[in-house]
Amino acid sequence: MMDAAGLLPRLAARLDALAAAGQTVTYGALAADLGLDGPGRIQTLTGALESLMKADAAAGQPLRAALCAGRLTGGLPARGFFDAAAALGFDVARPDEFVQQMRLDLFIRAGK
Repeated sequence: MMDAAGLLPRLAARLDALAAAGQTVTYGALAADLGLDGPGRIQTLTGALESLMKADAAAGQPLRAALCAGRLTGGLPARGFFDAAAALGFDVARPDEFVQQMRLDLFIRAGK
């Protein structure tokens, strides 16, 4: 299976396309889109998402990982997203508002 670093260009392109379409995606669907399968696919995906979050934060851009939605999280990203965002210095005290703003920023940036 591909490592997280090898996934980054394809992951970034897929999330950019989702932002341009004004869409979100589940982790499972995103893993399938990227050709990840088998045990550990979500762990590989989340490792790549966290790397992308670091790059986005360093570039002063909205976090593209905010486009991911967990199956059991009411349309929000999984808890690890919020933990990683907080570690990067983002205020995630109001998770719904944080994700809504990130997504809006991504859609605006993508011209949607």
